Amino acid sequence: MINLSTTAGVATLLLSRPPVNAISDDVITLFEAKLDELAGRTDWRILHLRSDQKVFCAGADLAEVRARFDATDGPELTHRYVTRLQQLYRRIERLPQVTLAEIGGAALGGGLELALACDLRIVSLDAKLGLPEARLGLIPGAGGTQRLTRLCGRAVASRLILTAEIIEGADALRLGIAQWAAPRGEVEAVAAKIAAQVANLPAAALRACKSSIAAASEPGDAGYLREVEETRRLSTNPETRERVAAFLAGQR
Repeated sequence: MINLSTTAGVATLLLSRPPVNAISDDVITLFEAKLDELAGRTDWRILHLRSDQKVFCAGADLAEVRARFDATDGPELTHRYVTRLQQLYRRIERLPQVTLAEIGGAALGGGLELALACDLRIVSLDAKLGLPEARLGLIPGAGGTQRLTRLCGRAVASRLILTAEIIEGADALRLGIAQWAAPRGEVEAVAAKIAAQVANLPAAALRACKSSIAAASEPGDAGYLREVEETRRLSTNPETRERVAAFLAGQR
């Protein structure tokens, strides 16, 4: 259902659960296991999430949704599922490494919420994206209301969530949900190029940049102080010192 491979600093998690990469309890467990495996390794600098199906991820497993809905303890089961999904996405969001979601097809509901937990997103121009939970009397409860609002602002989040609108990749780029868009046939190559570009950057610098970006949402001067502290820390990093010395010597 989820295949892990690592090459040249890029860890790729391939979603492979036909037909739509539905997110079940088993998928969450397997995803957590793959992240556990990666946590014990140091040979990667970016996590690249992609799919070998026609869609990126269409959200929750409908068979399990029905089972929970019909169960006498359905509300408790639903609470457990959504809590686990939130925890998984929060773990992805807080990874010190960079994360990239390659959305070559539909990313709906929990599938879009997965992509929103990543740092970077590339979409195909014709991909379908949305948080349509309100149609079912539900909410995007795996972080969708929070991350989309923080990413794109209240106006865009309200538009998509309160109308349950499904948009195409080109609109996702225009609204700031994705940072890149490409024709469907080119998305894989462009995503691979982006991942390789990130993987060639120093791991310590990437961690420091990501930490400082996250601090921008903290009150007061926390982000500025984080920049100063990270700069001090990097000034003693061997790779940083080597790169700076080479740059000053005109070698880079």
